[in-house]
Amino acid sequence: MWTVIYIAPSAKVAEKIQDKLTTEGFLVKIRQAGLSKQFEILVPEGELEEVQEVLNRSLMP
Repeated sequence: MWTVIYIAPSAKVAEKIQDKLTTEGFLVKIRQAGLSKQFEILVPEGELEEVQEVLNRSLMP
């Protein structure tokens, strides 16, 4: 089962996050969030905690 881990404000931001997580060895999907211009980042449910840790480190300044 795939789980939304993050909602990106644009396709460009979603792709950057996907690249980072893929480089770290995670499976990642992107899909448009409804009719908005936002994009959902999805990961397998079993990898959720590990991905959250990597994402938190990546997003902190």
